[in-house]
Amino acid sequence: MPGTLYLIPNTLGDTTALNHVIPEHVQALTAQLAHFVAENAKTARAFLKLVNAVHPLARPLQEIAITELNVNTKAEALAGLLAPLRAGHDVGLLSEAGVPAVADPGADLVRLAHQENIPVRPLVGPSSLLLAVMASGLSGQSFAFNGYLPTDAAARAKRLKELEMRSRAEKQTQLFIETPYRNGALLEALVAACQPGTLVCVATDISLPSETIRTHTAGQWKSALASGRAPDFHKKPTVFLFLAV
Repeated sequence: MPGTLYLIPNTLGDTTALNHVIPEHVQALTAQLAHFVAENAKTARAFLKLVNAVHPLARPLQEIAITELNVNTKAEALAGLLAPLRAGHDVGLLSEAGVPAVADPGADLVRLAHQENIPVRPLVGPSSLLLAVMASGLSGQSFAFNGYLPTDAAARAKRLKELEMRSRAEKQTQLFIETPYRNGALLEALVAACQPGTLVCVATDISLPSETIRTHTAGQWKSALASGRAPDFHKKPTVFLFLAV
């Protein structure tokens, strides 16, 4: 009988407040696992040390197996990551931040687990995307996550206009993210491409003490940027959302 693949959420960056964002039962279950798949073994161990402070690990950290799955993992290597599950061991798929398999390479492993009839159990934890939708004031009835936009300025402007048309036609909130050091350039491109009345939300450092979430029209954001009142989001994880009204 195969083991269960547990999808384990991580904090969104605040390592001092584990109990505020990761439920106790998730921590307790995590502490019992001896096999993990994670984007980065070093940060996975750091997370397990935090868990250990509240729920002692079932075995020493150096005896816990952590296999990496990231953008460098070849497709043909995925099947091997399921070996402990086939042998009957439970495995935790641990996200680098937030929930696994959402804007995360773990989705491919989850799909393969389903193909092999391996049980998959998602555990409760923070998702920056859903938290941003909740706090934005934009439509939570229909929304779409678009990942990263093109880095080429012309292609990015074209894509933003396409998404704005879709947002207006379907009354759908559009979400996307950017490499944190490019946040400023993206917001400038966004307000330049969108109609002045389009609602734009910038959600930074969600769940951290430095969290800021602000929703204004594209026109208001454009005026703020022109007067030097840009958000404090340089090199900080940020979710961008807009809704054409």
